[in-house]
Amino acid sequence: MKKNVLNFLMVVAISTTTLVACNGGETAKEESPTEVVTEETTKVETAVAPESKDVVDIAIGSTDHTTLVTAVTTAGLVETLKGAGPFTIFAPTNAAFSALPAGTVEGLLKPESKASLTNILKYHVVAGAVKAADLKDGQKVKTLQGEELTVTIKDGKVMINGANVTAADLTGTNGVVHVIDAVLLPKK
Repeated sequence: MKKNVLNFLMVVAISTTTLVACNGGETAKEESPTEVVTEETTKVETAVAPESKDVVDIAIGSTDHTTLVTAVTTAGLVETLKGAGPFTIFAPTNAAFSALPAGTVEGLLKPESKASLTNILKYHVVAGAVKAADLKDGQKVKTLQGEELTVTIKDGKVMINGANVTAADLTGTNGVVHVIDAVLLPKK
């Protein structure tokens, strides 16, 4: 189960990393604005995300999502998440993975933990392209893993199962990525 969550998280991180890294201050002809919500303030900043990148490429381009990218790759979810989608990925940062108990990530990345890693990673993915504006306080969204995530909105801050959304609406060709500050762990 933990292995699945890590796989899902890796995919999300890879997607977010790619989007953030590809942003690099350059603009392309077919880019769409996205909102970035910083954790320190409630100020919303605008970022530009190239729409030629899919959700996996977004994560791959982000230096803050290398652990997620590794997990998604280890779980064998790269091809799936590069598919038509659309997908919404709640992408935990490297710091979120580091906050897990010592040895958790390493254990989940072992071949014998692939099913658990995949389960965890799929818990971070929702079918459809769900933008921040589509989320409502108390809303439940069903994950690819099968369980639901709960959306909380308080004082303009969005949380998913208690994890803060620190960057929202990183749009790719096959979905959207929302960066979160914690790893979400399913009940089963």
